[in-house]
Amino acid sequence: MNQGKRVGIVGAGNVGATVAYSLAMLGSCHEIILRDNKIDVAKGKALDMSQAASAVRSHTVVSVAEDMSDLTNCDVVVVTAGSPRLPGMSRDDLLMINAKITKEVIGGIAKYSPDAIIIMVSNPLDAMTYVALKESGFERSRVIGMAGVLDSARMASFIQEKLGYGGGQIRASVMGGHGDDMVPLPRYSTVAGVPLTDVLTSSEIDEIVTRTRNGGAEIVGHLKTGSAYYAPARSTTIMVEAILKDTKQIHPCAVYLDGEFGYSDIVSGVPVMLGANGAEKIIEVTLNDIEKEMFKNSCDSVKSLIDTLNKNNFFKGE
Repeated sequence: MNQGKRVGIVGAGNVGATVAYSLAMLGSCHEIILRDNKIDVAKGKALDMSQAASAVRSHTVVSVAEDMSDLTNCDVVVVTAGSPRLPGMSRDDLLMINAKITKEVIGGIAKYSPDAIIIMVSNPLDAMTYVALKESGFERSRVIGMAGVLDSARMASFIQEKLGYGGGQIRASVMGGHGDDMVPLPRYSTVAGVPLTDVLTSSEIDEIVTRTRNGGAEIVGHLKTGSAYYAPARSTTIMVEAILKDTKQIHPCAVYLDGEFGYSDIVSGVPVMLGANGAEKIIEVTLNDIEKEMFKNSCDSVKSLIDTLNKNNFFKGE
């Protein structure tokens, strides 16, 4: 069905490699091209995945781009490259390091895969998506950040753990930035269509919301030497598949806002319809006063990161 589709993945660490493996197992595309500074590691992983694909009779081939110039004519490019978030490190600490990496990577993508849809996974996510949009010059529908799918999955998992039932039937909804200022939306969260407020108390919901906000840090605390990658990778794969298959499904994703929800020149997580052209439509859900305030705080938090980049003359070809 997706004969000829090519997916580039920049950064073959835990998240990037797991995205590649997921896509290869699903046979979602014809070719996956891994790009990483550690070329031999990327080659080893590519060989291993190609053999795994053969084991499940998938037609997907996994190859390696030894240089960005080998990452040509991709339909989708996933960017996970960047310094990882280590214990005790805030997302803000990563800002300048990862902004510089992102700028360099995006320049290559814009040159060699000018028609691609870019999915950003590098942290701090919303700011890196903003950098990617500005540096690529692409229309905003083609630069999308992966956060909301992951945060919603984390919230759904915590709801299932708290309830003890409803697995596979839980729909959790999260908006806003990725991190401490995310906006979980219990009002838009359901278990088999039943509102969350009908099956859990407000204190139980508050507990789940807090745990969702700290979901990444909780895993970092256990792993000690790294961060989550199975759920982030699977969440990214869901977005890639929605684009390759043109499903028109609605997922929460980080996109550039141009007047939606009353905000402009900012990237934040909102419900979008994903299809062959990327984020094809932004769905403006109604927020109550508390949710609006949380969303404002989330946008302010991202704006402060963008302001920091501007103060450092980041967008002036530094």
